[in-house]
Amino acid sequence: MELLAFVLYFVAMLCIGVFFFLRSKGSNNGEKDYFLGGRQMGPWVTAMSAQASDMSAWLLMGLPGSIFAFGFGQAWIGIGLAIGTILNWIFIARRLRKFSKASGDAITMPQYLSNRFATANPTLKIVCAIVFLVSFTLYVASAFSAGATVFHQLIPQLSYEVEMIIFVAILLVYTFLGGYKAVCWTDFFQGLLMLVALLAVPIAIVAFKDINPALLQNAVEVEGTSYSFVANFFNASWQDIVSGLGWGLGYFGMPHILVRFMSIEKPSMVKKSAVVASVWVVLSLGAAILIAYLGRMLAINFPGTDIPFAQYMLENGLQETIFIQLSRYIFWPFIAGLLLAAIIAASMSTADSQLLVASSSFTSDIYKPFIRKQASQKELLWVGRLIVVIVSVIAYFIASSKSGGAQAIMDMVGNAWGLFGAAFGPVIILSLFWKRFTYKGAVAGIIVGGVVDIAWLLLDKVTWVMDSGAEIMLNTSAIYEIVPGFILGAIAAVVVTLLDKKPSAEVEAIYAKATDNSIDD
Repeated sequence: MELLAFVLYFVAMLCIGVFFFLRSKGSNNGEKDYFLGGRQMGPWVTAMSAQASDMSAWLLMGLPGSIFAFGFGQAWIGIGLAIGTILNWIFIARRLRKFSKASGDAITMPQYLSNRFATANPTLKIVCAIVFLVSFTLYVASAFSAGATVFHQLIPQLSYEVEMIIFVAILLVYTFLGGYKAVCWTDFFQGLLMLVALLAVPIAIVAFKDINPALLQNAVEVEGTSYSFVANFFNASWQDIVSGLGWGLGYFGMPHILVRFMSIEKPSMVKKSAVVASVWVVLSLGAAILIAYLGRMLAINFPGTDIPFAQYMLENGLQETIFIQLSRYIFWPFIAGLLLAAIIAASMSTADSQLLVASSSFTSDIYKPFIRKQASQKELLWVGRLIVVIVSVIAYFIASSKSGGAQAIMDMVGNAWGLFGAAFGPVIILSLFWKRFTYKGAVAGIIVGGVVDIAWLLLDKVTWVMDSGAEIMLNTSAIYEIVPGFILGAIAAVVVTLLDKKPSAEVEAIYAKATDNSIDD
């Protein structure tokens, strides 16, 4: 019955892709429709799509698993992401929609940044597009890995590689066919499924299962690691708190989320989207934390054993499957299958968005300007689809590689998030709120933010030997690299801008048009 629920879910996703493929055949705006939905997305779809594409399987596996093992100190990343989401919708969404329209009707973030400063200099576009392709390939690989992991829970008879191919094939079909609208509408339904699944588990535990708060005091020792539940959020170190909150900075430079703001039909619709998105993220993150909290207090033995539930989970390294185990324990197989499909939904909703943004960046920012300036809309559409396939194939080989492993891929995803936030976050904010901001300042901010982010990561645990023989070991990993990268990138952007000459009249006119509140296109 679990497998039946999965099959029905994937059939529904494919039907959405086919539907939008058939609808797009008569469109004369192929590139804009495929990559930005023709700027016709409503507030509900925009909000749910943005949040679903943001929260990957980490929301249902990584976050509750970490909290289940160590306690509320691990929840600061979730808190940082919630704050970042809300601030992004309040301060960035509406202005970016207006600025991208005023800046030559830009459909990608690199295109927006170039048009915002009315420059024909191709350097920024090329650098951005390359970074997008590399970073998003790693992101997509992690989603493929998570999808295959859930498939293995349902069909253990198949090999990991075969399960991943099935996942990739389904994802590829509806993204390839339907483009942005298919991605947004599938993300809309996937976001709803994720929310329902996350809320259902803690509600069912409270309503029908025995919980014992005293069990939170039980520490489990596994190979030298003590899994003691920390019940106080503020018992975490200041480094963990700063780093967790620092994750929220990534939103201001995250292309697959920012493009959602650019696609909404009217800037005035952003207010409703912001409310929907904020409620979704608070409920979802809160439910994920509750799943771990209640799971640790569950007063049962693990099914089929005489070992307490939490002890068995931790001793066998199953903490990241807490959502899966609870779903199977609490609900009937068919309902459990639908809830497990929520993990697939989280993986797919992130991967499809990233595939499309990587594709649009290459097509609009490299192929059309430098390879085929006279390319037709139909040609651009098919080139974009080809890039989706190429990125998917490369991501598949990365995810299925035996040398890196799933953990290494997830680490690279965290690094990519930091790089995006440090390089582009300050530049996006300044471009929307500072009339004096210049192109050279933007380039400086991107370069410095990105370099500092990478350097901070590479300097971790480097040991310096002094002339006296003393050793000094740097431990930069105590602070997430996005924090110093974002701060120094912002400083560089401001300093270079102040040293540069003022923007031209054309650039000032773009800013004036974008900030004209009487215009609501």
